Amino acid sequence: MIKRAPSLLLSLFLSLQLASSAHAADLKSGVFEPPRPAPELALVTSSGKPFRLADYRGKVVILEFGYTHCPAICPTLLATLAQARALMKSQAARVQVVFVTVDPARDDNARLAAWLPHFDPAFVGLTGNGQQVGAVMKAFGITATRVPMANGGYGIDHSSYLYFIDPKGILRALMPFGRPAADIAHDARVLLEEGA
Repeated sequence: MIKRAPSLLLSLFLSLQLASSAHAADLKSGVFEPPRPAPELALVTSSGKPFRLADYRGKVVILEFGYTHCPAICPTLLATLAQARALMKSQAARVQVVFVTVDPARDDNARLAAWLPHFDPAFVGLTGNGQQVGAVMKAFGITATRVPMANGGYGIDHSSYLYFIDPKGILRALMPFGRPAADIAHDARVLLEEGA
C-alpha cells in the first residue's frame, strides 16, 4: 500500500481537539471532541456472521482499515497491534482488534479467516460487498484508490489510521500509522480504566 493522507481524513484529524476530561487528555492519539457514537459496521465477519459493534460493549475496539494483499503497511500495523495486545497482558482480552477490508473483491471471508490468525487469532476481519464496504469507509472518512501494477494486478492506496472505540461504543480517538505498540497499549488502557 502507498501511504497517503487524503484531505477528508486529514481535515478530520486536524479538527480533533483536546478533550476536557483528565483521562482523555492522557491519550497519545488525537481525540474526538465531542466524543460520538461509533458508526455501525454493517459487514460480515471472517467466520461468516453479521458483525454488531454492540456485541463488543465492555471492550475497547480498535479498527484498522486495510487489505490482505498489502505488501507492507497493513501487515506491519497488524503486527504492531498484536504486540500492543501482548503488552496488555491480562487486559488483552478486553481489547478487540477489528480489521476492515478496503478490497472486498479479493478479501472474502475465507481469505480473511486464513490471513488474520498469522498476526493474532483473536483479531476479527470484516468484509461485505462493494457497496457495504464503501458505506463503512465513508462513515469513517476512509478513502481507497486502486493503483495498477506492472504485473497486471493492483495495489490500493488508502488512508492508514487506527480508530479507538471505548467500552460504551463511543468513537474516542484516532492514531496515525507509525506509532509504537506501547502507545497503542497505553491508549487502550486509558479507555479501559475510564470505563471501569
